[in-house]
Amino acid sequence: MKVLIVEDEALASERLEQMLIHCDDTIEVLDSIDTVKDAAVFMDSRRDELDLVFLDIQLADGKSFEIFNKINYPKPVIFTTAYDEYALKAFKLNSVDYLLKPIKKDELSTALNKFKTISANNREVQPTVDRDLLERILSQNPKKYKQRFLVKFGSRIQFKNTNEAAYFYAEDKICYLILKHTGKKYMIDHTLEELANELLDPQHFFRISRQYIVNIDTIQEVKSYQNNRLELLLNIPYSGKLVVSRSRTADFKEWLNN
Repeated sequence: MKVLIVEDEALASERLEQMLIHCDDTIEVLDSIDTVKDAAVFMDSRRDELDLVFLDIQLADGKSFEIFNKINYPKPVIFTTAYDEYALKAFKLNSVDYLLKPIKKDELSTALNKFKTISANNREVQPTVDRDLLERILSQNPKKYKQRFLVKFGSRIQFKNTNEAAYFYAEDKICYLILKHTGKKYMIDHTLEELANELLDPQHFFRISRQYIVNIDTIQEVKSYQNNRLELLLNIPYSGKLVVSRSRTADFKEWLNN
């Protein structure tokens, strides 16, 4: 099965690709694209080769539904979105399925099986949408991110607002929140994967490496580092070096430029 991923969050795209291969090791991801313009060109020029497309509803340059105004694409798609299920029901599309972010493996597997059933019966699925209704839903139901964290402080439990966090880091399978104003660290009951993929607003937080997620408000300066990486200088006291991994450098620059 040959698949295209249309997703403007690099980490979400990587995670989806890994999950697809885990669900079915015969799947080949031909490309991952982050704009309406490039997706339309790819889907139009390689439609005979494609079996299935995963489309995020909101992309870097607009809504993914705009693709179907540009090209005629009668093949199956699976939409992905961070919006609530009750909202999705309001603009039910004739697509293979919806997957709510963060995507769960069992739901992905179910959607793939549904696609295989449709394909075996030689059915075609053409996406359609009430665009006005879609715009109202997307504007009224924004993705909700975590506002505060329970933290362990000795034998007591406190809470800290998310915007107080300078950065998060993981060490020995334990995740810590570091405060902006005091530099104090607090243990939290989440993983970096949960923070990056589900809980933190990507407009404000970026996972620079396997170990660190940084708040943009804390970054004072960025400078070149060895092996085409970047080092972050923060506006708070901290120890060690915060280095953007080479695989995330391009996405990090785009994130800063938003």
